[in-house]
Parts: sequence; structure tokens; C-alpha cells
Amino acid sequence: MEVLQLQYFRRIAECGSFSAAARELLVSQPALSRSIAKLEEELGQPVFERGGRRLKLTDAGELLLERAGQIVTLIDDTKAEIADDGQTGTLHIAAIPTIAPYFLPGALKLATERFPQAHIEVHECVTAECIKRAHAGEIDLALLAQPAEAKYLDIQPLFTEELMLVMPSDHPLVEVERIRARDVEKYAFVLLSEAHCLSSEVQSFCERKRIQPVATSETHQLATVLELVALGHGVSLIPEMTRRTDRHPKRVYRSLAGEAPRRRIAYMTNPYRYHSKLLQKFVEVLKDYAKQHVEVCAM
Repeated sequence: MEVLQLQYFRRIAECGSFSAAARELLVSQPALSRSIAKLEEELGQPVFERGGRRLKLTDAGELLLERAGQIVTLIDDTKAEIADDGQTGTLHIAAIPTIAPYFLPGALKLATERFPQAHIEVHECVTAECIKRAHAGEIDLALLAQPAEAKYLDIQPLFTEELMLVMPSDHPLVEVERIRARDVEKYAFVLLSEAHCLSSEVQSFCERKRIQPVATSETHQLATVLELVALGHGVSLIPEMTRRTDRHPKRVYRSLAGEAPRRRIAYMTNPYRYHSKLLQKFVEVLKDYAKQHVEVCAM
């Protein structure tokens, strides 16, 4: 049994087909088939149930998938630990779309200054995908907003930030000195789709305040939300880090009076994977950058 066979097997199991796995691995489908056939011959039983549109694992395949993950992870971590000098290597960093364009660039600049020989790859994905990739060992660290359901993963808070009301520059509330949550209720809202945690944070705040804003639009990109607001389609609640980079003349930001909505930003890692010296240094970069550029609240 060879490591390459196990890597091929894992990817086929993830993709559910030989053809899809072949495209991702950049190998021919016959080569994959031969590799799995040799593996099954060595094990003495099949690892996949053939015949359906999507491959299914046999009982033997389920066990092999679990063990293969442990074996490949151990080998990868061993290589990383041996080569770990804290200055070189590659980090895979993920961030949710409402953080990636606004907080991450500054943190990456600081990281580049401290360890210029390192290579950092950025992956932008929603919370569920960040969790999935962290479990699979495909990323070293993810930036997301709490709460997040992440069993067997370690989540540590970084900072909290205000969610600010954003509205068109000609909106009636622009002239109001103290805008309360109930003042917003009658106006149309522009929200992110349910796949984004920011949408649930806004809805939770509205529920606590017992208000029910009229949601007129849902979108997948925060930039689209902002553009719809500027065009007069409604108002929204936007992370404060977004306001810092927004210079659009037709958008106005205001803090809500009283208990303003907030969200907690955290970083997530897999405690069962090897944490390189480089990753540990990157965590310190995140903490330092948060202290320098973001209002830090009591955790």
C-alpha cells in the first residue's frame, strides 16, 4: 500500500467519481482506476460500490478512508515539522467574505514584513466551507465570526466590532440625531443570503429588539449590499471594518443608539494538526494587528 494510492483514494471518495477526481488530480482516469484496482487487490475486497451515479464507499472503504486520513496527515505533519524554521514555508489562510477584503490585507502586510520569505495563500469561503477545510487539513487557519459550530476545532476570539447602520445619503434617518433600533423597522432592508453568518447576526439582533425589518433583497456579496443601499433599495447593518474602507459619497453610516449590534471575530485552527512555528507567528501577527487597528472589547 503506497501513500499515493491513499491520496488518490481519498480524493475519489471526496469527489464521488473517478472522472471528477482525475480532473482535480491532473491524472488520467485509467491511471486512477488501475491504482484503486491494485489497492483493492491488496486488501482483498472492494472499497467502492460501483453502479450508481455517485460512488459509495463499502464498509472496508469507510474504514480505509478514516485510516488513510490519519496516515496522510501524519506524513504531511512530519514533513512540515522537519522543515519548520519559522521563516519559510506556506500557510493556507481562509477567511469569510465579510472579513477577507477588509481585515485580512492589513494583517498580511504585517506578516510579510515579519517573515518575507514565507508564502501565504488566501482562501475566501463561507463559514461552513472554512470548517470543512479545517477538518480536512486543507487550511492552517480561518478567520470567521462567532458563534460557529465547529466540533473538534479550536476557536479563539480576536476582537469584537460594531455593526453600523448604512443608508443612502438622502435617507430620512440621516437627519435623526439618535437613531434607535425601532426607528429602522419600517424601512426596507438589504441582507446577505442565509449562507453568510452576518445575515443571522443581523436577524438575531432584530429578534432581541423585537423588530421586524422588511427585507427586500438578498445577495451573496457585501459589495452588492452596499451598492444596493447607495442606489436607494434599502438600509443594512454592516461591519465597522467595512465602513473604514468605504468612501462612497452616496452612503452614510450611523451607530444605533443604546445597545448597538456587534459581532465577534475569531480565528480557528485544527488542534489535531501540527502547528508550525510560522503558523504560531502568524497568530501573533493577527493579535497585534487587531490591537493596532481595531477597537478591542473585553472578551
